[in-house]
Amino acid sequence: MSTEKKPLEKVCLICAKGSLEDVYASLVMANGAVMEGIETKVFFTFFGLDGITKKAMNHLHTATTGNPAMRMPGGLPFPTMLGGLPGVESAVSSMMRKQMEALDMPPVDEFLEMITAGGGEIYACKLAVDMFKLKKEDLSDEVSDIITIGEFYEMCDGDRTQIIFT
Repeated sequence: MSTEKKPLEKVCLICAKGSLEDVYASLVMANGAVMEGIETKVFFTFFGLDGITKKAMNHLHTATTGNPAMRMPGGLPFPTMLGGLPGVESAVSSMMRKQMEALDMPPVDEFLEMITAGGGEIYACKLAVDMFKLKKEDLSDEVSDIITIGEFYEMCDGDRTQIIFT
């Protein structure tokens, strides 16, 4: 049995959730892959489409109710009851964006530009685009195409390929 490590050649990410942390997870992994010279494709579907929709992509929120991983600064648990109060989700989302900015993380539109400038490809799910009655012009200019999941899977063919669902 060979112990020779073979490098990853292709990463295919599927972003199906539209929260700030879920979209950024996909963008960070995609950008990291591009920076490592790995062929990168990102498919946005269902609420993940918010990450590539012009009106929504730079205004994403962090869910404060029903999020068991939610913590307050310092690591204290975040009481679920607080999450439902008016303005809390907006304040938490604003704090998250400020922390990301302090870490020099770009806004979503710039992140998408960086990924495509590095050779990564961004796709929108045809089913979700149709379901939400969106058009190509509603989406970021960085979106290569609107395709079916079957077409995306065909693009993800090949040895040393990983499909990652976020």
